[in-house]
Amino acid sequence: MIDLRKALLAILCCVSSVVNAGDTIKYCAPLDFPLLLSANFGELRPNHFHNGLDFKTKGTVGHPVRCIADGYVSRVAVQHGGYGQAIYITHPDGHTSVYGHVLSFAPEVEKYVREYQYANETFVCYLYPEPGRFKFKKGDIIALSGNEGSSAGPHLHLEIRKTGTDEYLDPMPYFRSKIKDTKAPKASFIGLYPVKGKGLVEGSTNKKIYPVASVKSPITAWGQIYAAISAKDYMDGTSNFYGVHSVTLYVDSVEVFNSKTDRVLPDENRMINTFTDYDELVRSRRLMMRSYKSPGNKLRLHHVGKDRGVVNIDSERDYKFVYVLEDNFGNKSKYRFTVRGKKQDIPEYCMKGEELLLSSRTAIIQRPGMEFIIPKGMLYDDTKVSVGITAEDTTAVSLEYDIDAGNTPLHGYCPLSIGVRKLNTVSPDKYYIRKIDGRRTYYVGGKYDNGWMKARVRSFGKYSVAVDTVPPSVIPLDKAKWRSTSNIRFKVSDKATGIASYKVYIDGKFVLFGLKKGILVIQDKDKVKRGVPHKLEVIVTDNCGNETRKQLNF
Repeated sequence: MIDLRKALLAILCCVSSVVNAGDTIKYCAPLDFPLLLSANFGELRPNHFHNGLDFKTKGTVGHPVRCIADGYVSRVAVQHGGYGQAIYITHPDGHTSVYGHVLSFAPEVEKYVREYQYANETFVCYLYPEPGRFKFKKGDIIALSGNEGSSAGPHLHLEIRKTGTDEYLDPMPYFRSKIKDTKAPKASFIGLYPVKGKGLVEGSTNKKIYPVASVKSPITAWGQIYAAISAKDYMDGTSNFYGVHSVTLYVDSVEVFNSKTDRVLPDENRMINTFTDYDELVRSRRLMMRSYKSPGNKLRLHHVGKDRGVVNIDSERDYKFVYVLEDNFGNKSKYRFTVRGKKQDIPEYCMKGEELLLSSRTAIIQRPGMEFIIPKGMLYDDTKVSVGITAEDTTAVSLEYDIDAGNTPLHGYCPLSIGVRKLNTVSPDKYYIRKIDGRRTYYVGGKYDNGWMKARVRSFGKYSVAVDTVPPSVIPLDKAKWRSTSNIRFKVSDKATGIASYKVYIDGKFVLFGLKKGILVIQDKDKVKRGVPHKLEVIVTDNCGNETRKQLNF
């Protein structure tokens, strides 16, 4: 006879195991001390959402980084910028965890990376070990925390991705029980935007942005408008601010817009430029989250009705707007304001510019000596563009083209071709396309092809062709201290096209150096014996192939 109590217990155990299998507490903490965040998932960044959690590491490096669950190393990346040094662990649950800016890897992984770097004489590497070669258990030390790559200070960047698609998932639910947060988000600005040619705010066709504290009396409007809000989140135990997890807008108690930043695909990242008011960001560095979904916006984190967040003010009455901001811990704040319908004539909208570009189709902009192709899907909204051509300097390699679409973002890279007016005596590989911003110029790149320089760009602006025949600058730093510290360093720079590659040989053998903020730094000091004279050669090449070789004895 079956013991009902045992059977019930067995069922409860099975249910419990199922719940635990999907429970968000199954991952262990990546660090050995209480978790504090310097950045959260979905935080608004230039051209992308922040795709993970940044854990503080007490302002120092070298802390053990723990594997959050059983898995194997599927990728190791070492680069100058970005995550610097990062290790990827693939787990059986369909997730891959990523640990960025680390100082070093677990010994067996570090050895594997170093062997590749020396065999191929390169610092930068992207390695994919065969599955199972490097296995780790939950809680094992996989790295030491650092400050590598494009990091402004010591911290651990942790991501959780969906294996196979690299979709970024918000890691916060997995660590919520280990983080304290009782503070609600706070808003600083409210914005109202008339739809071009279809609405007015305060009698104007221009957007209006108000400090939250000053939004008291009703704001008059007519026709089609949408709203925006600038806000930040806060947490206990730190003065940092964070991105707001969820933004919901209600008008007369009806939800017209909601965004919840809990997952982002790689191709969606740059769509942050249509979620936010890109023009306002460029002008004032202010991040306004728009409660409007433009035609080219494919972000899945946005939930809107058929009107895409647009509110039709078509009655002379008060419309009650309410923003609800919520963080990952259920802390909420509400911001209320009133829009009063005031009937008035809406002037016809005339877009400035020579050509209308439609977001729904490929556009080709052609001028003498220039062709710019904008594939379908690269624009979020229809926009007008004008092209100015400058040809004052008859010695210039090419004309200068000002492709002006205002502060309009592009979603991805678009082909740009500029004709070369006259070939100098230099090799074609010394030519490059540059972007001009006031007195500053930026290297774009490109290849020479039968009289044309061809490159891919992802912003409107001024472009021309230039020539770079000047090799990089290489300056030894603190050479007098090399003898006592073995801390061999060089300052390297290239004004025109930037550093493309470098190698350092000591006594004829390759020695690994890293590059951060223009400083070349030796990585393996044990490669240099003390008390022995050495011959060093450093070779630095820019993006047009100009090379500097410097030889030193020390």
